[in-house]
Amino acid sequence: MKTVFVSIIIFLIMSCKFNDKEDRFTIHSDKIMEDKAFPKKAWWKEAVVYQIYPRSFKDSNGDGIGDIQGIISKLDYLDRLGVDVVWLSPHFDSPNADNGYDIRDYRKVMEEFGTMADFDQMLAGLKQRGIKLIIDLVVNHSSDEHEWFKQSMSSKDNPYRDYYIWKSGKDGKEPNNWPSFFGGSAWEQAGPDGEYYLHYFAKKQPDLNWENPKLREEVYDLMRFWLDKGVDGFRMDVIALISKQQGFKDMDSIGLQHPEFTYAYGPRLHEFLKEMNQKVLSNYDVMTVGEAFGGTPEMTMELTDERNEEIDLAFWFDVARIGRDNWYQNDWSLTEFKKLVKEQCDVNYYNWPTIFLTNHDNPRTVSKFGDDSPEFREPSAKLLAMLLLTQRGTPFLYQGDEIGMTNFPFASFDQFDDVEIKGNYAKVLASGISPETYLEELNQSGRDHARTPMQWSDEDQAGFTSGDTSWLAINPNYTRINVKDNLEDPNSIFHFYRKLLDIRQDNEGLIYGDYQDIAPEHPNIFAYTRTGAKATYLVILNMSSSQDALELNSSYTDYQLVIANQAVENKLLNNTSLKLGPWEGRLYQKNNTYHENIKN
Repeated sequence: MKTVFVSIIIFLIMSCKFNDKEDRFTIHSDKIMEDKAFPKKAWWKEAVVYQIYPRSFKDSNGDGIGDIQGIISKLDYLDRLGVDVVWLSPHFDSPNADNGYDIRDYRKVMEEFGTMADFDQMLAGLKQRGIKLIIDLVVNHSSDEHEWFKQSMSSKDNPYRDYYIWKSGKDGKEPNNWPSFFGGSAWEQAGPDGEYYLHYFAKKQPDLNWENPKLREEVYDLMRFWLDKGVDGFRMDVIALISKQQGFKDMDSIGLQHPEFTYAYGPRLHEFLKEMNQKVLSNYDVMTVGEAFGGTPEMTMELTDERNEEIDLAFWFDVARIGRDNWYQNDWSLTEFKKLVKEQCDVNYYNWPTIFLTNHDNPRTVSKFGDDSPEFREPSAKLLAMLLLTQRGTPFLYQGDEIGMTNFPFASFDQFDDVEIKGNYAKVLASGISPETYLEELNQSGRDHARTPMQWSDEDQAGFTSGDTSWLAINPNYTRINVKDNLEDPNSIFHFYRKLLDIRQDNEGLIYGDYQDIAPEHPNIFAYTRTGAKATYLVILNMSSSQDALELNSSYTDYQLVIANQAVENKLLNNTSLKLGPWEGRLYQKNNTYHENIKN
């Protein structure tokens, strides 16, 4: 009875209106319910984020490497797509041991990408188009070429010594058996004293010592530098790793298989994030999203609980990495997938989820979650767009999603650039895995699939560069999968994304509404509702390459079709027995209603 009463109150008093693009981040209401069961509004909850991997987005000078002027040349494209926020992967000065995630100078732009004047021009251009910008904050580690590390390595007495984590060896070997994510030991001997420094990633990425308050103040100061420049927040790289287990004890065999569970969520993580929020973030109207790999859903939600005042959002990887065990891709079922989505989206209203299926560290969306065959690539890419943009949470798109870019057909190991693959090659083969098996698995799971250059046209080098080569090979399917063709075809994947973005930005229910899976055990169809104060939305997605059917109960009649990725004869849902074609997706709406949505 209480639920029905609250539902009626929500229906009676909530009225929302949307302004034009320049004010599209804020949903206004004459009366905002002060009910802790209703999510607090924020511009970053209403936004759709588009990730740019600058090295692969657009090259402006013909050297085969994407750059900031290349991004500037495509700002109108981003505006036309309709995204609200750009997340820019690292643009800082770096020797590129890990494609910019090894930073040499946090206040300088990478020379390959341009200058600070170029960055300022890009930032101004985005703001002129009503698009916000967040940048990577990479502060678990720096480059070994950073001045801090050069000083730290010089002697034990140097004031920068404790900016990093140094330990004496044990029995003539490393301090413990901790492994690097990129192969080999997590310890490297350096400097005149013969001690070892800790590096969870490449040996050119020494971990910073967050136990040192001076180091933390350095980090907060560089954050203020970029926020004062006008950026709108940070994506925080491997932020869950910054607090270390101070015992530095050896791992057992299970820990060695999954060191992230030792490395992540250390004892002072929440303390450090609260301090960061208090000293820096609370003084700006910005968004923060943390990379939270290595923890349970409960641990992730503690980071983003609004009452804790730490960070706003966190990437929870169980959905995007379903079936993954390091580089090995196991089979997975749709019912497993739906359970993970429910776990992420159907949570208390003090947390706000992130919705994403890929990024620069994962394979292409349509190749993993859809069907990238010529027959089904377009319908499945459109269906996945519907999934991303109708879930509860802030959606993150990755460059190329909007045209259905696919995995690259790697035929040999020398085609890969990824430092992780190169670093682990010998270890994998030593374990008894054949090169053929490893290559087969990497063709499903490798990070370089997402890093191949953006396919702008069917011209040479996919219109990415005017040069003869690009830093990473371009997918040979660029002649049929590219932006130019998508823009010219009104029925393309791009224009489907554009329509969905319009629909989402105009519907409070698709942003803040309740989520309920109405067919959790169906093996092929993902069907769920999003219930807001003014309407209920019904999403039905056949995530298979075969025709299938769904039986609905009578409460779902009289829903009006909003959008579909295939032709639908009857726009009004008046039959509770639905047949859907392969990779068919539909979005329905019923106004002025509030359903409990109890399935048969």
